[in-house]
Amino acid sequence: MTGPGSATLLVVGDVVTDVVARHRTPLVPATDTAARIATLPGGAGANVACWAAHSGARDVRILARVGADAADLHERALRAAGVRPHLVVDPGSPTGTVISLVGPDGERTFLTDSGAVLRLSAADWSDDFLAGAGHLHISGYLFFADASRTAARLALEAARARSVPVSIDPASAGFIAGFGVDRFLAAVAGADVLLPNHDEAALLTGLPEPADAAAKLSRHFPLVVSTLGSRGALVAASGTIVARVPAEPATAVDTTGAGDAFTGAFLAARLAGHDPAAAARRGCRAGAEAVTHVGARPLLPLG
Repeated sequence: MTGPGSATLLVVGDVVTDVVARHRTPLVPATDTAARIATLPGGAGANVACWAAHSGARDVRILARVGADAADLHERALRAAGVRPHLVVDPGSPTGTVISLVGPDGERTFLTDSGAVLRLSAADWSDDFLAGAGHLHISGYLFFADASRTAARLALEAARARSVPVSIDPASAGFIAGFGVDRFLAAVAGADVLLPNHDEAALLTGLPEPADAAAKLSRHFPLVVSTLGSRGALVAASGTIVARVPAEPATAVDTTGAGDAFTGAFLAARLAGHDPAAAARRGCRAGAEAVTHVGARPLLPLG
């Protein structure tokens, strides 16, 4: 990671529309369950970018593909959050949509229609996006389809050629399981930082113990930061746990985007020159902030 300064954080990832449905009682098949429902901007990559800007990163940009149905709405939301968007409008596919079912404990389950997200292509990438970049972050969702995986690899390899550090969030244990662990690890090879949650780390290593999983992954990636929800985060390097960071106390309303908040704040702190443990503490603080309100983005000031 580069030292302190105003270097750009470039995110290549996903912009989607979130439909968040909070239900206080268990879902009952074949009838109604009362819920509070909100439609909000989301997407792991976009959320990371917004939280990085919220956490002090001075120049945050995102490359993503959206449908014409919601392109203007998402561009306005990103700009309002302090992110400079480069949104490619897909002529044949709508903006991705995620339905987030949030239970009484704040935990969420996703139903995902990727839409235009996975249609990001090699033609959408230009090495010029890396001008001034101090770090590239790639959303793991892009690795689950041929076209977007090609674009993601182009970005990763271009960054490596320019000595720009690269981080990747594995994104989804469910999608990794369907895609294949070995295929996924091969696709993300060359990343400098891997940011899995515990379920993803366990799946990628076959090790259920969080510290064992993080340590094993750090033999393949120079730095691994594994989030553990209410148990904080682990920082691993060279096969060893080098820091255990406690979670910040919070009452969870909606855990959608908590991991993205952690990642955005972590990357902003690293760009500002903080060491990995200190950056992880800032990530935990942002994650705790994220779960206290509905939606995956930072709350914007009123007025």
